Amino acid sequence: MVGLDYVLIQKLLLSLVLGAAVGLERELKKKPLGLKTTIVISVSSCLLTFVSIEASNYYAVAYEKPMDPLRLAAQIISGVGFLGAGAILRRNNDVISGLTTAAMIWAAAGIGITVGAGFYTEAILATVIMLISVEMLSPLLKKIGPKTLRQKEIRLKLEVKRDISLKETFQHVRDLDITIQRVKIKDDQAKECRLVDLVVTIDQTRYTSDVYEDIKYLREVNSIEIELL
Repeated sequence: MVGLDYVLIQKLLLSLVLGAAVGLERELKKKPLGLKTTIVISVSSCLLTFVSIEASNYYAVAYEKPMDPLRLAAQIISGVGFLGAGAILRRNNDVISGLTTAAMIWAAAGIGITVGAGFYTEAILATVIMLISVEMLSPLLKKIGPKTLRQKEIRLKLEVKRDISLKETFQHVRDLDITIQRVKIKDDQAKECRLVDLVVTIDQTRYTSDVYEDIKYLREVNSIEIELL
């Protein structure tokens, strides 16, 4: 029994370290998921998996009846989905965020289960691969990937003079190396102008302030509000 206790301690400590590594990556990016959450998920998943395996072995002998050693682990995978769902948000600009964080919650549980089942090398390797992918894949694709991955989205809210053609205005925007993705137009009777809401893409190396300065000096634009999405 002492040997089992030491094995459990080793598993819990390893799941703590790997869970902390996942949480630290999210913490450094100021995401809702942090160290404490991933540690709790990973360690508790490890513990429940360990208990599930040991209990199934014990009761299988006691009752002379085969039992599923990973029954609790299967419930962990299902249950942790509720935590992940809480991390996914839809902002008022129709942008979905939190998918990576939700996946990390699920991954932290998976790492804990893997350690609890005794697959130490596999758990460490999976953690390393996952962190490298999350940290390096996106910047790499932005450098060598297709053009769409080397652009960023911004939102432009413009007050445009009513006597100027919108077709002409949009062409002036395109002439500034700005790609228009979505357009929303509304008349403002009080100000006698048009309110134009644009979602556009620009090169990721281009500063938002530069776009602001470029559009501000268009003769048909009364005012501009800019937001990085």
